[in-house]
Amino acid sequence: MGAAFRKFCLRFCCCCCCEDDEEEEEKTPLLSHDTLEYFDREAKKRRDQETNLWNEPGDPSHSERDDDRTLYNLLQTRAQTRRGSQGYRRLSIDIEAMRDMRREVRDKWKMILENLGFMAEAESLLTVSATASYDRMRNAAVARSLLQTLHTETSIFNRKEAPPERYLFILDRLIYLDAAEDFVAKARRFYPPKDDDDEEEENTIQINLPLLLSRMNQNISGGEDEDDEGETTGPEE
Repeated sequence: MGAAFRKFCLRFCCCCCCEDDEEEEEKTPLLSHDTLEYFDREAKKRRDQETNLWNEPGDPSHSERDDDRTLYNLLQTRAQTRRGSQGYRRLSIDIEAMRDMRREVRDKWKMILENLGFMAEAESLLTVSATASYDRMRNAAVARSLLQTLHTETSIFNRKEAPPERYLFILDRLIYLDAAEDFVAKARRFYPPKDDDDEEEENTIQINLPLLLSRMNQNISGGEDEDDEGETTGPEE
């Protein structure tokens, strides 16, 4: 319908003759397909970070740290294993064991933040996206020094491994809020260093990364021979 005819209808006739055009305009999507796909990818990235709590969040390949690489390989192997098979279940147990260890560390941080008064802000402060960049940090050197202090003078982290880099970004936020020193003081109080006997006992239940890699290889070769019903799936969270 031409623009001139629409104007004529609007001026001299009832508006019903223009209803079809109005309905067509209303049905036009507000967001393009590419925009929707972008939002979907970003949502998947956020879920991936929240679920796996990558220790090196800015590494999209998840290969820079041994523990991240092991978890990523477990996820990729499970994605190629038939759902419901014994190999699939074993991989799921190993994946959840690694995730539980990371959630335990995060829960310690959340408890301290809430004790400092960040009841409503704790979740936001602990959220680190895949786009985290060292270049955007305001106090990188101070944050790294405090992270090392937490690693050596508290039991928040496993002292046998390097501290997760994701908490470097969180400390940078706390420095900006003038709460980093208070956080470290609370951490020393709530999670003092463990005795050698306690650490030895804890290390006996830590995940053995070489053992996991060996089991992954066994699952890859043995999963094809499983008789359990299931189907091959894509990467899962």
